[in-house]
Order: sequence, then structure tokens, then C-alpha cells
Amino acid sequence: MDWIEIALSVDGEAAEAVAELLNRYGHQGVSIEQEGIMPELYDDGDAPPPERLTVRAYIPADERAEEAKLKLEVALGHMSLMYPMPHPTYTIVHEQDWAEAWKAHYHPVRLGRRLFIRPRWIEVETQPDDIVIALDPGMAFGTGTHPTTQLCMQALEDLVQPGIKALDLGCGSGILAITAVKLGAAHVLALDIDPVAVKVTQENIEQNGVAEPITAQEGSLESLVTSARRFDLIVVNILARIIIAMCGEHLGDIVRPGGLAIFSGLTLDQADDVEVALRSTGLEPYHRRQQADGDWVVIEARRPHVT
Repeated sequence: MDWIEIALSVDGEAAEAVAELLNRYGHQGVSIEQEGIMPELYDDGDAPPPERLTVRAYIPADERAEEAKLKLEVALGHMSLMYPMPHPTYTIVHEQDWAEAWKAHYHPVRLGRRLFIRPRWIEVETQPDDIVIALDPGMAFGTGTHPTTQLCMQALEDLVQPGIKALDLGCGSGILAITAVKLGAAHVLALDIDPVAVKVTQENIEQNGVAEPITAQEGSLESLVTSARRFDLIVVNILARIIIAMCGEHLGDIVRPGGLAIFSGLTLDQADDVEVALRSTGLEPYHRRQQADGDWVVIEARRPHVT
């Protein structure tokens, strides 16, 4: 089967809305890439924020494609009444090139103090104290180029303590689970409802030599709540509306008293609503980590000790 790549070049303010729209149609999720910046050129990780982002999704090139494209363009037209939206570009990607289509846009990235993400197929020079994550996201997406992923990784660098048990809920490529273990976590449960994401996560943790301390499996929040699982640290990089919905499903119960939580996939204008929902589930937001000169936000929260 051939695929149609849908791509839109947008600014940071529009990226979240466009990504959520494309997520209704895209196969195995949506990728968001920074334009015009080569982070590997900045040794201190202090690359300037991107002015533009490319949002990509893929749909099967079958008899339903034209209808999907029409619905997408109608929805973009409605969104343009509130904020200018570009017209999407469509590119045919052949089956044999499907898993390789995005690789031309994927470059090594330095983050925080010591984190270094590199594509698995590229050998690059690293520093002795680098914490290297070698990644091939495949069809799961999660390359480390999205600002929300980068903010999560920077939060993990500050919050992971040696020996903790952590959860990566909605693991995608496994990048956050791998980061947590390489920062000292004793064990990470990498959970996703998508079997492709679980497969890709398993491949990446094996390539990074962290298969033993990471368990990658299909599952949802419901399975954790039902089994009364508790974690010292959880990281949830999904979408604001999904995080809010999870708060109504006892999300706070899976964080042990005194434990910490990282939430991302949201923009500044969504942060207040997310924090209200987090408080309703027993968590206390205490810090926001915002992209420099951008709208993406990470919320850090804790579950209070029982008194």
C-alpha cells in the first residue's frame, strides 16, 4: 500500500491545533518538527526557538483518501476564520519508503545539561559525560524534535532520582522511558494503547541496552488504577484534553504519596484548565516549564503525603 504524507508549515501557536486535527486522520499519530534549526550545532543545547514547525501525518492512499483530504481542508477552513491556516501539501510515499520518509528531517539534538539524542543510523562524536539516547522512532513517532518531548526530557533530568520506579504513559518511541533509566531510574513501565508503539519502544530499549529495567507493554490508565499500581514518578506527554479526561479516571491514584508527575502536550492557554483537572484528581501542580519564546508548557505536580 502507498501512503499520502500530509504536511503543514505553521507557527508555534497553531501547531497544537493542527496536530490535534491531523491526529483524527493520520496513521499511527502525528509528528511535529522544528524548521530551520540544527540543534546539534549548539553544544550547550541553547538553540534559538524555531519560528516555524512542520506538522506531518500519513493516510493510506486508498479509496477513502479524497474524502479524508476534503474533510481535513473543510476543518482547516473553519479554523482559518479564527487564525490563518496554510493549505496542506500532499506527497505520495511508497510502501517501501514509508518507514524512511521522515528520516531526512531527523538530526541529532542536545538538550538540558547532558542529554544527547541521535538517530540510530547516524554515528556522531559525543562528549564523555553525555547521556546518549539512540533512537529510531519508526512508525510510532517520538523523535525528540517536538518541543513537548524536549521539555519532558529536561524535566526528567531535574526530577529523576536514583532507584525510583517510573511510568511513561503513552510511550510512543520509548524516548522518555529510556531517558529516565539512563538518568538513574531503577525501573520504568512504558505503556501505550498502540501495539506499534510498544514494538518500537521494545526495539529502542534493546538498542540502548536498557531492556532489563524497562517493561514495554500495551495498556491504559484503567489497567493501572484497577491493579492499584503506584509510581514514584509518572510522565504523560499526550494532549491536554486526554490528560483532563484521565483526571476523571483517577489519574492521581497511580502516583504514590510524595511522588511526582510531569504532564506535557499542552500549550500555555490550556495550562490553567489542566491544572484545575490535576487538582481534582489529588495532585498539586507546583511548577510550569515553558518553551523559550514559545507556547508549549510542561506542568510538574506532586501528590501530597498523607497526613
